[in-house]
Amino acid sequence: MSMAVTFDGAPEQGTINFSVGQPSADLLPLALLRGASERFFASAQPLELNYGERQGDPRFRAALAAFLSEKGGSPGSTQSLMLTAGISQALDFVCSRFTRPGDTVFVEEPSYPYSFQIFRDHGLKIVDIPLDGNGMDMEQCERKLAEHRPKLLYTIPAYNNPTGQTLSRERRERLVALSRKHGFIIAADEVYQLLHHGTPPPASFGTMAGHGNVLSLGSFSKILAPGLRLGWIQTNAELMGILTASGVLVSGGNFNHFTSHVVRQLIENGELAPFVAHLRSSYAARAEAMDTALHTHLDGIATWQKPQGGYFFWLKLPADTDAEGLQAAARATGTGFLSGTACSTAGGLKNHLRLSFAHYKVPDIHDGIGRLGRALRAAQGKAFA
Repeated sequence: MSMAVTFDGAPEQGTINFSVGQPSADLLPLALLRGASERFFASAQPLELNYGERQGDPRFRAALAAFLSEKGGSPGSTQSLMLTAGISQALDFVCSRFTRPGDTVFVEEPSYPYSFQIFRDHGLKIVDIPLDGNGMDMEQCERKLAEHRPKLLYTIPAYNNPTGQTLSRERRERLVALSRKHGFIIAADEVYQLLHHGTPPPASFGTMAGHGNVLSLGSFSKILAPGLRLGWIQTNAELMGILTASGVLVSGGNFNHFTSHVVRQLIENGELAPFVAHLRSSYAARAEAMDTALHTHLDGIATWQKPQGGYFFWLKLPADTDAEGLQAAARATGTGFLSGTACSTAGGLKNHLRLSFAHYKVPDIHDGIGRLGRALRAAQGKAFA
């Protein structure tokens, strides 16, 4: 008997819920991974199923370094890379290695909602730094540095979740200089770095790992499949030494040694790059569809900027609107969104909402935005007439 496969946050059957920030089933490469697994097992040696090296299998790190260099990442050596079990695990691990309860972390406002709980799990004080349309407002960052001594600064520099904003090369360099001056570590969540829809973003923070207190966090969740739970940290030798001295790694080896064998087959066989290109094309079409649908159904209700990469649109409603209060109306029409308050460290941004175009094909996007437009107009009545 077949059973439906579910995941945390899965939309109800029949709904088009744009709060889901995960790829759709048609974009998950089952056949590619099946072939890669078969190739690995066809030549695998028994010790490849033993504990792995703390930084990860060196063959995989060499393949990943070559891939990142070709795609605009750092051409650093295998020694600059460490395997992780994805962004969430990496961020939790970074907190455990570089912070203590009571320390301060700077976080963009708005930012990735589930990062906040990770920081609070470690007893960190969260200080928000606003975005200004071009990524983190560096003037505000410097003002906050005069008041606080952060141990960590968390940024999503390419296609920020939820706003889609990208930090310029100049601002990245300024941030790295500030990290040296004030002694904090940059944790750059670069999960969307390769998912540009047109002109690529500035080079990864991994290219600056040797110039400051930089940790570049990457993941295969968005460029291959979330369920792999495989990612990486790229950094300099000093910070890498602190990471790999962890008792967890000394005891158990790298976090996801086995999966790296399978993914290495894809990289070495030249299959990962064209798959990422396919994702970029698919997401570009979906972003275009959502932008068109928003102009058709939400002009006069919301304002937005079409993102140039990543997964998300960030909509601004009239100042007196509480987006959270519109959730019931959206559900009644079979759609949904993530309210702006979820993306705020202090529950602000009430008149904003986030829409993901990653989980639905073009026809569903048009249908869902139509439903959302009807819901918002019905809920607000003459305010949007």
